[in-house]
Amino acid sequence: MKGIQAFAADHGGWALLTSPPTLPGAEEVALTTGDMRGWHGDGVIAYVSDSREAREARQLDLPVVAIGGMLADPGLHRVTVDHFAIGRLGAEHLLECGFRRLAFLGLQGPWYSSERARGFVERAREAGVPCDVFLQPPDKRRITWKQRLAPLHRWLATMQPPVGIMAVHDFRARMIIEECQRLGLSVPHDVAVLGVDDSPTICETSHPAISSVSRNAFRHGFETAALLHQVMRRRNLKPREIIIPPDGVVQRRSTDTLAVDDPHIRRAVRTMRERLGEPSGLEHVLDDAQISRRLLETRFQDALHCSPYHFLCRLRVERARKLLEQPGRLKLGQVASMCGFTGAAHLSRVFLRITGGLPSSHRSLMQKEGG
Repeated sequence: MKGIQAFAADHGGWALLTSPPTLPGAEEVALTTGDMRGWHGDGVIAYVSDSREAREARQLDLPVVAIGGMLADPGLHRVTVDHFAIGRLGAEHLLECGFRRLAFLGLQGPWYSSERARGFVERAREAGVPCDVFLQPPDKRRITWKQRLAPLHRWLATMQPPVGIMAVHDFRARMIIEECQRLGLSVPHDVAVLGVDDSPTICETSHPAISSVSRNAFRHGFETAALLHQVMRRRNLKPREIIIPPDGVVQRRSTDTLAVDDPHIRRAVRTMRERLGEPSGLEHVLDDAQISRRLLETRFQDALHCSPYHFLCRLRVERARKLLEQPGRLKLGQVASMCGFTGAAHLSRVFLRITGGLPSSHRSLMQKEGG
């Protein structure tokens, strides 16, 4: 909604009607696309959840842009997230935490769930680690909460710690954490848990707080409104699909661990974190790890699937992201020096290589999103 509102504010003249109330006697919690017939608006952004709603949306005499990923192809203009990339990014994060066993909790039916699972499994296969996938069936309204959780409980009981698990979204990640507590499994040391959506309401009120893949929600909303603007101006446009890449993992306590037995790697990572603000390379790391550069490179590749330098750069960029999101507008040079970069240009190069964007763009986006 903030992304949509930002586009509307930039272009002016938009009046937004959101979340229409339920019709009297209706069971749905909101209007469907078919209920919009006869509405005197100029365009619709619709969460299309099934083929019936997609068909009704196509029949509306209004420009419609769909969001969501329940269907592989709704036959409409759509702005959606790169769900396959979300799955790969989640697996990559858990691999970088050192996990050699991975698992994915998804849902039966939704296209976005199967895409996230596919990306996750592909990255695990590339790394040569075993990966288990469990797809929960659709929730039935007339079963108890205990009955709903029973299949998940049985699945988690088969896990061999340590294991990294990605859930299809944050709510399911929280379910995993609660069931792990019932089973006596420690999060994140026995089971690291990663969600998707970066919902503060869910992630930050969980114990421990949940790490999550950010779906780039602000840009999703902004690009959706931009596409609707085009469709309202040219109603004969053929259906287009715009795919928004995820914008990284927001790490919290649920994956704040390093699942490796190698004491040299543990010492190296501890040194990196303790001396992150120092502009040195790996010299201190090698001294503290008491190992040669060549052997440390080999062990990092075997355990974490990256070089020590790449791991260090990711730690520095993650700290830079957090500093850029804070109020007060630190200059890029200040952020660079606080994260161990030699200057703003060095920060920008590494930030672009790891995140795909520039630090200045990231800060501008965070400021817009914050209102």
